[in-house]
Amino acid sequence: MTRPPVVPVPDVPVLDVAVVGAGPAGLATAYALTQRGRTVRVLEAAGAVGGRMRTVREHGCLIDTGAEMFPGRAGYPATWRLIGALGLDRDPAAVPNVRDALAVWRDGRARPNAGRPLGLLTGAGLGPRARFDLVRLQARLARLGRLDPDRPERAGIAGGTVAELVRPYHPDLYDHLVHPLAAGFFGWDPERSAAAPFAAHLAASGGSHTWHTYRDGMDTLARTLAERLDVTTDHPVTRVARDGGVVRVESPRGTVTARAVVLAVPAPVATGLYDEPRPAARAFLAECGYTPMLRVSLVMDAPPERGRASFATLVPEAEDPLLNVITLDHRKHPGRAPRGRGLVSLIPAPRGCRELLAVPDDAVAERLIARARRFVPGLRAAPAHVRVHRFRHGLPEATPRALALRGGFADRPVAAVEYAGDWVPLRPCSEGAISSAALAAGRIQTHLSSPAAVDALSRQWR
Repeated sequence: MTRPPVVPVPDVPVLDVAVVGAGPAGLATAYALTQRGRTVRVLEAAGAVGGRMRTVREHGCLIDTGAEMFPGRAGYPATWRLIGALGLDRDPAAVPNVRDALAVWRDGRARPNAGRPLGLLTGAGLGPRARFDLVRLQARLARLGRLDPDRPERAGIAGGTVAELVRPYHPDLYDHLVHPLAAGFFGWDPERSAAAPFAAHLAASGGSHTWHTYRDGMDTLARTLAERLDVTTDHPVTRVARDGGVVRVESPRGTVTARAVVLAVPAPVATGLYDEPRPAARAFLAECGYTPMLRVSLVMDAPPERGRASFATLVPEAEDPLLNVITLDHRKHPGRAPRGRGLVSLIPAPRGCRELLAVPDDAVAERLIARARRFVPGLRAAPAHVRVHRFRHGLPEATPRALALRGGFADRPVAAVEYAGDWVPLRPCSEGAISSAALAAGRIQTHLSSPAAVDALSRQWR
């Protein structure tokens, strides 16, 4: 009995993988796959890489579009592994510590040491009873066992909201720490957002005294990755469709064909591009809502603060319902602004982001500057330059409903179209994006290595 001849996969102009989106998730996914020998092309609609982690270089300043800080290696392991793989940590000054990172405004002044152990002694805006209750809350979370930021749905508090988690404790803990922190850095409404991802992120990240930044701008990681990859910018994708053994990625600039695709874009954008056939994935995608993000950066002729000041100050809702976070970016790292100049960013509360998202830049800046003058001594003169950053899909919001569906999404079978992004683990930060990249790359590798995928491609081109 003779064996049938082996039909080789033909040499056709088909990529192994097309990645849609050149933010940290897409670039990290592409990098992981190229390290495994796959041919990968990244398609980005914007004119530059970085996504929500871009840095604009204007007026001699490095103006970050977001507020990227990241803790030490234990807090952001996937990020630090990638930093090490790219050699960015060979120069320790390239990823410096952010000094005096966080304060909370209360009773007419900024209270430093928020989010760090020293704050339990100094107060950091909390009275003795609230500080005691903060320790009680931390002990309660510790008794739950390990809170996994990559699988928050497994936590014992998965069904509750952030507000429900904190409600049994002194109200100052909610009003002057948890609410402004969740709103300012996650863009979340604590009354509707899930407690487990929030608690898991804080537990993994540790105190604000461990925060680092990128000396050369928050897009450092994205730019370094892009230099090692095949990236096409100004390439908007309009549709992704399976076609036999390949996937077609359609665009006004032409169709790209690949054996597999990773959608590294916000969940609502991914839903509009691809008709997901897997029920569990489709249900989770439908529940992954986003909050908008808006940031106003001001280049000043002189630093506006006097004396010692923290890099970021949280403004509780009781102090101002519209303005949520003020950052003195020239204190993030000396290279953010020329010596003798100031760089300040104003971030509205979630309600303010919704109200101001469609308002013209001049009016947004005028309203926020008028409010910020109360909190920033010296912010009286008109800024030399104003830059407004807007993201309709700013930060993924983890509701209890989305969290309940996440287990089914995580356990879905592998396929030719997969996903990456901080919404995948419901962790709105760069670590969530980069950890999702490792998962996406592994799933795509499994799919491409399967006999069914090889056979489907062979039949497609016979």
